[in-house]
Amino acid sequence: MNSLLHPDLTTLFCSVDDFCQEFVPQWNKAQLDQPGKRKRQRSLSESEIMTILIAFHQSHYRDFKAFYLLHVCPQWYKAFPKLVSYTRFIEYIPSVLVLLLAYLHSLFGKCSGITFVDSTPLAVCDNHRIHQHKVFAGVAKRGKTSTGWFFGFKLHLLVNDEGELLNFTLTTGEVDDRKPVPDLLQGMFGKVFGDKGYISQALTDLLFRRGIELITKTKKKMKPRLLRFSDRLLLRKRAIIESTVDQLKNISQIEHTRHRADSGFLWNVFAGLIAYCHQPKKPSLNIPWEIPQLAP
Repeated sequence: MNSLLHPDLTTLFCSVDDFCQEFVPQWNKAQLDQPGKRKRQRSLSESEIMTILIAFHQSHYRDFKAFYLLHVCPQWYKAFPKLVSYTRFIEYIPSVLVLLLAYLHSLFGKCSGITFVDSTPLAVCDNHRIHQHKVFAGVAKRGKTSTGWFFGFKLHLLVNDEGELLNFTLTTGEVDDRKPVPDLLQGMFGKVFGDKGYISQALTDLLFRRGIELITKTKKKMKPRLLRFSDRLLLRKRAIIESTVDQLKNISQIEHTRHRADSGFLWNVFAGLIAYCHQPKKPSLNIPWEIPQLAP
């Protein structure tokens, strides 16, 4: 790859390429050899393919085809001298799905002891077209949120008090928000703040045995809980993860209903999350490391 025209693109490519140079040889070595299967040489490297996919989510374009044909090809041809046709590039994408996921995990932040959990729906089609939808037929499911029904998947997220992504998982739309939480919190510690959808005594007890305190808002008919002042304060700051979700959907564009293959859905989510991780300014609480533990 030649020197790039935009410093942000240069920084992105260097980060991706450094990761690929370390990860790809180990990944290739760990894969089982398949006799008779020939690897075709590609014009673009894995790093270049991944950089273009991530850069799309950092752009103002809403459609990847328009981004590739109207921006990448005419403006970035010096940066990517071996660009291929749009159709050929789409054929390359499935080969970097594992690399995108691994690179995303390498960008996760560190648990600070203050964690926020939430989920958001990722609809794959309009509700009026559910019965005609074919791409995710038999895979995607109907789910319900506070805003109504949808058909698709759910994205479950963990962020710390600095807005850094700690973990994520994808489930079908009907899965209860509480189900993925134990796996999401593997290796975490401290306190986890969630909305009313995470109320569960069984989940609270399970996490408590692992040294994690789950703190949620209470429903109207529930008895009010005695919480420390700092916990009540942090519970009000759950907007940090809601702001994260808003940025993922409106800036990184992780949700749309134009997918033509399951691989398109996956790379769109992975690259969008990576773009968020590279975002210099994230929602942050700007609180001191140690919060005074005042009596309730």
